[in-house]
Amino acid sequence: MSNPSKWSFFTNHALVLICLARDPEQSLRQVSIAVAITERAVQRIVAELEQAGYLRRERVGRRNHYELVRERPLRHSLEAHRRIGELLDWLFPEDGEGFRGLDGWRVGEHGSEVK
Repeated sequence: MSNPSKWSFFTNHALVLICLARDPEQSLRQVSIAVAITERAVQRIVAELEQAGYLRRERVGRRNHYELVRERPLRHSLEAHRRIGELLDWLFPEDGEGFRGLDGWRVGEHGSEVK
C-alpha cells in the first residue's frame, strides 16, 4: 500500500483559531509548531481571520493578545447557521474534557519540545 494521504477534518484556519482560543497570549511561532505549518502561513491566516472579523489583535507590551469573536458565523453554507463560539464550546466543554491537542507542547530553543 502506498503512503496514505495526509488530510484533516479541520482547515489550517480552524486550527489556528483553536490554538488562539486555547491560549490567546501565545506567539505565532508556537501556533505554527502546533499546527505544523510555517510561521509565515500562520501570520497570513491571522491577518485573514482578523480582516474577516473572526479575531481581534491587541498589543500588550511586547506581545499580542488575541480575542476571538465568538458570535461570528462559520463560513461554509452548510455550517453558516452555527457560530464560532458553538464550535469552541463543543471543542472545550466546561467539564474540561475537550480538545487536548496542544497539551504538553512548548517552544524550545530549537523548535517544539514536549514538556
